[in-house]
Amino acid sequence: MQLSFLSFIPNHAGPAGAAAALENGLQLFRFAEELGYDTGWVRVRHFEPYLSSPMTFLAAVSQRTSRMHFGTGVLPMRYEDPIRVAEDASTLDLLSGGRLELGLSSGIPTPGILDPVFGSSPLGFSAEAQKRVLRLRAALEGAALVNSGSGFMSIPADTDLRVSPSAPGLPERLWYGAGTVSSAARTGAQGFDLQVSTLNSEETGVSFEEGQLAQIRAYREAYAARGGRPAPNVAAGVARNGAAGHPVAAAVRHLTAGAVTRDPRITAGRIIVPLETDADRAEHRAFIEGYRSGMYADGRHHDPNVPLRFSRIFDGSPERITDDLLADRALAESTQLMVTLPAEGSLAAHKRILRTVAERIAPHLGWAGDARPAATAAAATAAAAAPGYGTAA
Repeated sequence: MQLSFLSFIPNHAGPAGAAAALENGLQLFRFAEELGYDTGWVRVRHFEPYLSSPMTFLAAVSQRTSRMHFGTGVLPMRYEDPIRVAEDASTLDLLSGGRLELGLSSGIPTPGILDPVFGSSPLGFSAEAQKRVLRLRAALEGAALVNSGSGFMSIPADTDLRVSPSAPGLPERLWYGAGTVSSAARTGAQGFDLQVSTLNSEETGVSFEEGQLAQIRAYREAYAARGGRPAPNVAAGVARNGAAGHPVAAAVRHLTAGAVTRDPRITAGRIIVPLETDADRAEHRAFIEGYRSGMYADGRHHDPNVPLRFSRIFDGSPERITDDLLADRALAESTQLMVTLPAEGSLAAHKRILRTVAERIAPHLGWAGDARPAATAAAATAAAAAPGYGTAA
């Protein structure tokens, strides 16, 4: 079992606090590396007081860390330019020495708000997102995107143009965030690694854990069955969007290239909030109460017309949290625990969560940790008390 975390990089202080919030986010990643975390993930949000430009932030992370991987959880591809993402991601991966984990998804379907900003599509939300996801992967794999014709800038005539720079290995570090059994199966058929989070975006009449377990098993089955057969929806996408020379067709050729050569990776997000002191309880009370107020005890939304099922919060003592996580059947079939930090909370509080999980919970779940020098471990402990997000560091 690997150990990772997910952060919004929240800014609680408005425009004046944005720079300090970003700096504190960098400190959080550095602290997590010192604790031995394998990967740090960031959420992506447009027009909210959270991180909106993940590639620039992660480029800074790459220069503050040396070992830990980092990535997006997830990049909303419906409203992203896949070629620009490919250029930025390749550059970032090279700067970091091959440590980028690129998590993708369609995004939150709010076309009435975001289509006027980022552009509409006749394909519809999901189909357009899938088209862009596959175009991104094709670009990262070196597919020819266009021909230079009579010559383009410094490029000679009749040359196939590809994304530059090239980042070898990055196409094997692409993840997709699924929330339904069908999207998880599609993710497996397409050969992506899988991210499952704290929300199932379908209501199937079973618990959150059982619903997510069904997603993971559908993903594994589809991933193992890929062989030389493309996913039907991908093949259909080629029929809609272009023939053999089209970048989407390159994704199909990738799927038909042969048997899978490695085991799939699955990261499962869980909201973990250790509560050991009165300060912990005071810090997280509003978040916990607000989160639980929006759902029934079994995770169903109060509105029966909203087909969502939410994960519980794993709170209380480290021992209780450990027992609850050990009983989580979906987590047991994952390869990485993603500690989903509360959307709110100070930097110091988030550091305490990361430290408690790394030192008192994750080792009991099968995480081997990182063989850190004693001085580094001591530095991580000393750094746990720090200014909050949006305040001067």
